[in-house]
Amino acid sequence: MRPLTRNRPKVMLPIGNRPLLQHVIEQVRDAGISEFVLVVGYYGDTIVEYFGGGSALGVKIDYIIQEERLGTAHAIGTARSLIDDRFLVLNGDVMITSAQVRTLLARDEVAVMAAMEVDDPSQFGVLEVDGGYVVRLHEKPENPPTDLANAGIYVFEPEVFGAIDSTPVSTRDEYEITRTIQDMIDSGIHMGYQVLDGTWLDIGRPWDMLDANMEYLKTISKAIMGEVEDDVHIHGPVIVGEGARVRSGAYIEGPVIIGPDCDIGPNCYIRPYTSLGRGVRIGNAVEIKASIIMDRTHVGHLSYVGDSIIGSDCNFGAGTKVANLRHDGANIKVKIKGIMVDSGRRKLGTIMGDNVHTGINSMLNVGSVIEPDTNIHPGEFVK
Repeated sequence: MRPLTRNRPKVMLPIGNRPLLQHVIEQVRDAGISEFVLVVGYYGDTIVEYFGGGSALGVKIDYIIQEERLGTAHAIGTARSLIDDRFLVLNGDVMITSAQVRTLLARDEVAVMAAMEVDDPSQFGVLEVDGGYVVRLHEKPENPPTDLANAGIYVFEPEVFGAIDSTPVSTRDEYEITRTIQDMIDSGIHMGYQVLDGTWLDIGRPWDMLDANMEYLKTISKAIMGEVEDDVHIHGPVIVGEGARVRSGAYIEGPVIIGPDCDIGPNCYIRPYTSLGRGVRIGNAVEIKASIIMDRTHVGHLSYVGDSIIGSDCNFGAGTKVANLRHDGANIKVKIKGIMVDSGRRKLGTIMGDNVHTGINSMLNVGSVIEPDTNIHPGEFVK
């Protein structure tokens, strides 16, 4: 998820102007769970500062600091001092629904895994099943035995901690919960599984945020709390936060979220599935389409941003253009850890870290990744 996570943990990246982790907590809360243990590490202080004791969300939150990140089984094991009953485990970067959680909690086996039916299971951990139980886990197999992907959501009894203690280190030098589960199965424990219906999004790459943002924005309703001047055209569900100002001539097609204290327009075009964070400035004759723009970023006049994720405190010089479609219509590739990865998307603009400044008339090509604190010269072409 770099460069978006240079200054924050992934679970604090915004989806619909709220941290990804907040969506997870709210859905689990709505399924009837009120006590949470958050295992935090990288930039964990930002999580503690934001959520506190959980009262703002109507839940109770305790924290465990995982001093060394030694794998998923190790992370779960660090929480044992706070757990003495059946409990739910899920990653903080998976978008789920309360209905899915309720379905999973209805099972009564000692241990239960959530699974999703996927078109290409070779890209996931895959469940091999027999007689209603999981018999083996396969990690990204060339010939998957089923189309059931491990959804990374589990229900355990506290006895799992004993199995974690016996889990050997993996080839990645981590203690992995999937190995713990396999050892439990091999010891004769029945591992149930529940196939989840509906949307399941694992936020593993930057462009997954755009999919999650779109799915969340489909659920919003119109709410105008800020100032909207005359001759502004708002169509569909649009949220305008407190202290925001939408100037004359702006044309906004929902679903769109405009955060508190934003300054929008005049004469700009905000297209569907766009989220603008707190204090964002959108200038004259700017067009924004299906993008996430984080707090305090300014997009100067005569600019275009499409299908992009833009960090906080960036400044776009006048006339900055973001390309989001290849001439040949092929999927857009992005360099991740030095390797070109197919995003699976025909439209994808730029992935930009915090505090980036672009000069006037600069051009950002499809799939460009821009590190924080970068300065782009006037007229420069970035690819």
